[in-house]
Amino acid sequence: MTAPVFVVEHFRSGGDGHYVLDGPEGRHAVSVKRLQPGEEVVLTDGAGRHAVGEVIAAEGKDRLVVRLGEVAQEPAPAPRITVVQALPKGDRGELAVETMTEVGVDAIVPWQAARCITQWRGERGLKALGKWRATAREAGKQSRRVRFPEVADAATTKQVAALLAEADFAAVLHSDFEHVSEPLATAQLPAEGEIVLVVGPEGGVSRDELALFEEAGARAYVLGPTVLRTSTAGTAAAALLLGRTGRWS
Repeated sequence: MTAPVFVVEHFRSGGDGHYVLDGPEGRHAVSVKRLQPGEEVVLTDGAGRHAVGEVIAAEGKDRLVVRLGEVAQEPAPAPRITVVQALPKGDRGELAVETMTEVGVDAIVPWQAARCITQWRGERGLKALGKWRATAREAGKQSRRVRFPEVADAATTKQVAALLAEADFAAVLHSDFEHVSEPLATAQLPAEGEIVLVVGPEGGVSRDELALFEEAGARAYVLGPTVLRTSTAGTAAAALLLGRTGRWS
């Protein structure tokens, strides 16, 4: 099993060269993971900087003393994959964020689509966004990533169109099989740059939204002969793209 990952704000060691992991992360390492001297850990800032360390001691309930190795920077992946995720019902949004993080998505943009039942407004919206970001962080640690996906503020349809216009490859997953669509499995993908993938709500992307997205340069694609739920479609599509672009090779 690979070494557990913990999030830190800095990599500064003490005068003896040892790093003290404390606070919530230290408590998790000592009281939950019950790490022992000699075991390895990975410390990261979640933005690519990371270092492998060896546990020296566990002190109390929330302090882990680590001999830290050299700090390295993981290069940004190419092509970068952003998923625009329409807001699902209930906790399915967190499920989508969790699994997309696990497969390797680089950025997630919550989208208030026309047919979304869920509405992010006021304090409720801020709380929901906080849950998505916390889920991305925890799923990043669980999947042993050192570069966690960015979860953006909720976007309007016009903002999504602007994002698609700037992409090197822009795709809208579409469940209306009567609309002219192409298989995502055979699409021509860039080796560099930005891939933006739009996942609609359970009711699908509306005609007006699709027209606006196509005007911005996106094309409609299907994953296969079946219709996936919005909470799983992004993960399935991202896995396909990661395999086809060589990022999983």
